[in-house]
Amino acid sequence: MPRLHLLRVFCGDDGSGGNPLAVFLDGGEVPRCERQAVAADLGLSETVFVDDASSGELQIFTPAVELGFAGHPTVGTAWLLRRERDPVPALRPPAGELGVRYRDESAFVTARPEWAPEFEHLRLASPSEVEALDGPPGGHDAIAPWAWLDEDAGLVRTRVFCERYGIFEDEATGAAAVLLSARLRRSLDVRQGRASRILARPLGERVEVGGRVVVDEVRDYPL
Repeated sequence: MPRLHLLRVFCGDDGSGGNPLAVFLDGGEVPRCERQAVAADLGLSETVFVDDASSGELQIFTPAVELGFAGHPTVGTAWLLRRERDPVPALRPPAGELGVRYRDESAFVTARPEWAPEFEHLRLASPSEVEALDGPPGGHDAIAPWAWLDEDAGLVRTRVFCERYGIFEDEATGAAAVLLSARLRRSLDVRQGRASRILARPLGERVEVGGRVVVDEVRDYPL
């Protein structure tokens, strides 16, 4: 029976917040033809199936679609591989090879911005305007409204609405942080959702994204 790890990725400094993630480290135990249905059944923003732990080959699914790259699934999987197997220097989702770096309880991946799912970024005048939203501005199906908490420090408040990918509002979205860091061409400390924290910084033609990860549960998953 496949073994399922349930994590939270991009947690705050106290371990709160974070975006829930499901990871099957032995993804080969789940037939490829069933993976989309498994992700829909679990109902989390993303589910990862690791096909080769040593090389970092994996697939990522939202409840509705497969993604070539996403931030919190790859950061969480890199962290979990170090915890349960061995640290890896790279991960290989369908989009391409990601560099991996570890620091204390955090993991970081480095990706090309064009690999990220599409999001529109909408700058608002203040964090209070971001907080006041009760849904995506203009009914957009993949949008990240944001505002500066402290522009000099690179501190950002954002929320991400992405019904296009089967999620009304995401708790913490690494891919959106990658795109915003690339567009602003600066390092960012992103505060998203209830209590999540994402760190992003441009590195040449790539952007590194990462943060803290916590494991909540390990259990068998009956197919």
